[in-house]
Amino acid sequence: MGRPPEYERMLNSLRAFIRLIGRSSDGADVIELDGVVGSVCPSVPDRSLPNSVIYESQEALIDALPELWRRYDEAGVQAWTVWTPADDSEAIAALDEAGHKLDADPAAMTIDLATLGEPPDIDYRTGDHLIPVIGSINDCAYPVEDDPFTRMMSRHPPGVTSNYVADVDGEPAACLQILPVDGDALVLLVATVPDARGRGLASRLMLRALCDAREDGCDLSTLQATKLGEPVYARMGYESLGPIQMWEKRP
Repeated sequence: MGRPPEYERMLNSLRAFIRLIGRSSDGADVIELDGVVGSVCPSVPDRSLPNSVIYESQEALIDALPELWRRYDEAGVQAWTVWTPADDSEAIAALDEAGHKLDADPAAMTIDLATLGEPPDIDYRTGDHLIPVIGSINDCAYPVEDDPFTRMMSRHPPGVTSNYVADVDGEPAACLQILPVDGDALVLLVATVPDARGRGLASRLMLRALCDAREDGCDLSTLQATKLGEPVYARMGYESLGPIQMWEKRP
């Protein structure tokens, strides 16, 4: 039995996101192999999200693995990941044999934008000038060393994503991006600073952004949700399409 069409659209949007990462920081590049796309982000060599791979067929991935290893090693990247549908048993076996480890299995989720009501009342800002702010909010929300989100987005190209920030007491508090891909409003980089959590700020900002995406012609939205995020998105009306695994390679 094949995957639902919404899952395939999510994979297509994820390819666009990976290509975007490969254009968004100093020294970044896009790997384009036969049926395989990867992002190389040397400015964040020890984080696998900025160094991501997605493929069109299991055979294409298996054939491309040696070249992928070479390209990431050549770039000095210490951690990279392959986004893998959970039912791709041949790809998973090849990754496991090659030393990749299952790092995460977020839920692929979708919502029909026609089911949304009126946009919520929320004070927000939007525009390309907010891209550095989105990086800094994510670094504050998910604190690790050396601000990886800011570095990953240091040369994020303008005019590609819709960027949203909500403030609390005049300070940036919550954010997200929408990447429109063939009618799919792919949701990215949702984050709330710790002091502003528990107010539903990101959820309201996200609904506002999705209503805007609907007005711009998108018919659905997809995202990849962590275990903590999945019930939040489900309350907003998102439905799970099943997991997509992240198989990480580290030295």
